[in-house]
Amino acid sequence: MQLIHPGEKRLRHITIRAKKKTLLYKFIVFLNCLAALLLLVSILASYINPSFAWMIALIGIAYPYILVVNLLFVLYWLLLFDRAIFISIGMVLAGYPVLRNHFQFTWSSPPPLNQEKAFKFISFNTRLFDVYGWTDRIDTRTRIFNFIKQEAPQILCIQEFYTSTSRSGFNSLDSIKALQQSPYVHVAYTATKWGTDHWGIATFSSFPIVKKGNILFNEITNNICIYSDIKVNQDTIRVYNIHFQSNRFRKEDYEFLNKPDEQKDKLSASRNILNKLKTASIKRSKQVDAVANHIEQSPYPVIICGDFNDPPSSYTYNKISGNLKDAFVESGTGFGNTYNGLIPLLRIDYILHAPQIRSAEFRTVNQKFSDHFPVTCKMEILP
Repeated sequence: MQLIHPGEKRLRHITIRAKKKTLLYKFIVFLNCLAALLLLVSILASYINPSFAWMIALIGIAYPYILVVNLLFVLYWLLLFDRAIFISIGMVLAGYPVLRNHFQFTWSSPPPLNQEKAFKFISFNTRLFDVYGWTDRIDTRTRIFNFIKQEAPQILCIQEFYTSTSRSGFNSLDSIKALQQSPYVHVAYTATKWGTDHWGIATFSSFPIVKKGNILFNEITNNICIYSDIKVNQDTIRVYNIHFQSNRFRKEDYEFLNKPDEQKDKLSASRNILNKLKTASIKRSKQVDAVANHIEQSPYPVIICGDFNDPPSSYTYNKISGNLKDAFVESGTGFGNTYNGLIPLLRIDYILHAPQIRSAEFRTVNQKFSDHFPVTCKMEILP
């Protein structure tokens, strides 16, 4: 019988532990590389048309969460003083332009606007003023109107606008005109029933609207873009009010997303949601191209606002923003999330503007009037 020396036995244990540690280290590095690769894809989603690669657009939606995973890897390697830290740091820095569109630090306040020339601007998807009782509060519509009255914007853009001359208390068109004291209105309807109930989009202005136009999408949809040429003092600007293609989730889709364990056929439910996301992203890309081409032809400085139904790490945002400025980037703070739904940290509502316009005091109003938060800022047209 051959005896094993105690020192040799201890050496074998050390060797086995070192191999295990090496395998674990390699596995963690592999996971880190995978997270960094996903972060890269989510960054590239801004530049790739979903019509060519719709799955990349879906990964772009997850950018904030993939970013958090990479930051956790950075913290892990930092604690170990390991050079693998550069895997994620390099990718985070490479995507800095996308990062700054998602999150803003407040280093310094922008120069104040000329208060004599400045005007307040609000964009808000009201979800039809809760006509169907989604918020389970009977006073939601009243609260929205009180908010508009208190904020008193000179220009107010509403998506998912609803008005009725037959339903008591829901003549939103006349109510807002009276509240805001805005005699100038540009409204376009995507659906009308009984000749009295209308669904669509609306822009209210205290300044004269000298021209109105619609950009119709070449398909049957409840989504639309309108543009209004508004004379602000001695200047004329063009305001685009946009509601791009939504994912059109139904009640059962939200129920599955909220409580997936209670769904019997998870595969079918997941496939249904993926198909809706795919269809919506492709439709949005076509709508975005049409609006972006129209914006390029504008004879006036532009303000573009609305519900884009896409985050900053998307083809939609990148195509529309172009050389424009983002009011959130100019003077916002934090994550700027505007979606009041199942997915937190999601910014899909925007106020963009031409370089000839300055913006300040950007706010996301965290009031649960709708499944979207209103966004507001003050603006000044530069001489």
